[in-house]
Amino acid sequence: MIDLANLTITKARKALDDKVFSAVDLASAYLNEIKNKNKELNAYLEIYDDVLEQAQAADARISKGESHPLLGIPLAIKDNILIQGRKASSASKILENYVASYNATVIEKLKKQGAIFLGRTNMDEFALGGSTENSAYGVTKNPYDASRVAGGTSGGSAAAVNSNMALGALGSDTGGSIRQPSAFCGVVGFKPTYGTVSRYGLMAATSSFDVIGPIAKTAEDAQIIFNVIKGQDEFDSTSVIDKTYEKLSKKTQMMIGVPWSLIEQEGIDKEVKENFKKIVKNLENIGYKIKDIKLPNCLALYYIINFAEVSTNLSRFDGVRYGSHKNGKNLLEDYLITRGTGLGKEARRRILLGAYVLSAGYYDAYYGKAQKARVTLRKEFIKVFSEVDLVLTPTSPAPAWVIGEKSSPLSMYLEDIFTVTANIVGVPAISVPSGFTELNDKKLPLGIQFMASHGREDVLFEIGKKFEEMKSMI
Repeated sequence: MIDLANLTITKARKALDDKVFSAVDLASAYLNEIKNKNKELNAYLEIYDDVLEQAQAADARISKGESHPLLGIPLAIKDNILIQGRKASSASKILENYVASYNATVIEKLKKQGAIFLGRTNMDEFALGGSTENSAYGVTKNPYDASRVAGGTSGGSAAAVNSNMALGALGSDTGGSIRQPSAFCGVVGFKPTYGTVSRYGLMAATSSFDVIGPIAKTAEDAQIIFNVIKGQDEFDSTSVIDKTYEKLSKKTQMMIGVPWSLIEQEGIDKEVKENFKKIVKNLENIGYKIKDIKLPNCLALYYIINFAEVSTNLSRFDGVRYGSHKNGKNLLEDYLITRGTGLGKEARRRILLGAYVLSAGYYDAYYGKAQKARVTLRKEFIKVFSEVDLVLTPTSPAPAWVIGEKSSPLSMYLEDIFTVTANIVGVPAISVPSGFTELNDKKLPLGIQFMASHGREDVLFEIGKKFEEMKSMI
């Protein structure tokens, strides 16, 4: 019997290499968990029918003496990442029958390692939302309380890892879509520096924000997945060359910046604030230096650019170039019926708002100003990271909410206050579990977020591991 609850990628790698159990045994254990839990949680939209064949192939490679970090490791893949020959719907009705014609670059890298793909996970349609309630195939439920959301947009991936339905997962992060569901589900979520992981084969939401990243049980596991999927790609012109940075161990004391004015404002849950202050105190006690810094509320800036790019990217899903086609009396009616029935409310809302901010009369007033503000914010962050090594905030202003509770789109957008900044300026960020709060006799996870300067993933993985050690000693 494999102890999935305490299994990590590191432990599984050793056990597979030492023949304690086989890749088939491991994959079978996860398939059994999926069979028992997925009907209630709705984390997966599809379980692949060749999982055990993939595992047999991995066992054959292991028996020949091969050993790669992810060889034989069962992973879940978000439904907007293409795997050749498999469906990829981005949780939308308009793409419900779309079969990918090629592999995303990250999938090619995982296949080369011999990773096992368990299935595609649920998400907010086209990665638009923050709760997975916008999926055309039903909401993903939180493993800690099935009446609550798992977060979004990578809610299915986070719920799968927490509930032992996958050992790790890929998600995509546009404004917190890896980090926020990871916080809600009590796992680690990592958003890399923009450009360090290829976006080739990722369905675009907001192209200048989107990045693929790992969801895992530990910071070390997240680092293992990241090290496999990172790297420059000729198919993605925005991807960047890996750089070598000064080793973190050379620094005698790390300085952590905390934007207290942003955290102390109204609208942040009391339990979140108390948990955060406790974490800051504990970090000080183990030798980290804390500095008060100023960061602006970037939600308006983020959403103007988000709406504009979403509107542009989703224009291709019209039933002619991409997507299911509905017949009307004429071409215009074809478009109206196809997009009206194929796209959900949130997708249609952002298309309309994006078309508005890009329109001739409002482009300069909204989109143009937002892009200028983005440049200014990047300069501010360069200054911030010249003074501190890390920026620390809660991951989310509140724990997971009850399904249907946030019916107002604005209330949902406000939940992104701490996560969007990293996407706007392109810096890496990690969310790690920081404790629990209790609501209606249910323990709900909380998370904290560390941000580092461009390319300093090493700093984030180091602090993530140290924080996990610190928590185990408290």
